[in-house]
Amino acid sequence: MTAMLESTMVDMEIFDSRESLAENLAKSIGDSLREAISERGAASMAVSGGSTPKLMFQALSQQDVDWSRVTITLVDDRCVAPNHDRSNDRFVRLNLMQNWAAQARFLPLIGAKAEDLTALMPFSICLLGMGTDGHTASFFPSGDTLAQATDPKQAAPMIHLSAKGAGEERVTLTLPAIISAKRLILHIEGAEKRAVLDKAQKSGDANKLPIRHVLRASKTIETYWAA
Repeated sequence: MTAMLESTMVDMEIFDSRESLAENLAKSIGDSLREAISERGAASMAVSGGSTPKLMFQALSQQDVDWSRVTITLVDDRCVAPNHDRSNDRFVRLNLMQNWAAQARFLPLIGAKAEDLTALMPFSICLLGMGTDGHTASFFPSGDTLAQATDPKQAAPMIHLSAKGAGEERVTLTLPAIISAKRLILHIEGAEKRAVLDKAQKSGDANKLPIRHVLRASKTIETYWAA
């Protein structure tokens, strides 16, 4: 089922279960990766961590894609060791870089060089999540470098950020790097996050609900949601 939300150009795909969302989104991303490889010989994808994409990553890892031609990086990560429980690097390796997708190249965000990220841009796909505080990527309310990270003219593809609600120091893709993706997807689950997204599409301070920075800057954002 597809519904157009009135206040911004957001296409929302609504699913009856999280399992159905995972399978359908994995197939859709697989189709986009195959298309990019067919057209350009390679594909690039920036993905988010957190618990929400776990089922989808596991389904995506089994998609019949020439993964050897795919490079995966992160939208953001905590500045912790790659084997730390809170590392997005670890989460992606355990849940996505498995099965067929184990053949993909993985570029960790921690320690990445700006030119390495720029070489992957525009990403074929950028997959975002969102917290109940309205943060996406590591665009946290009251982040010390939030203004720089969300500056539409920011030339750097990534930036460090610290914020009260973020826990560890973070590194994140900047707004221009995110919205330049050929396909921009927001994956959220649960009634609380749906309510936050609905609120974010109304007028208000973008720094208080930072997902607004993406909603207002991107031309098209696809949202996949299940209760």
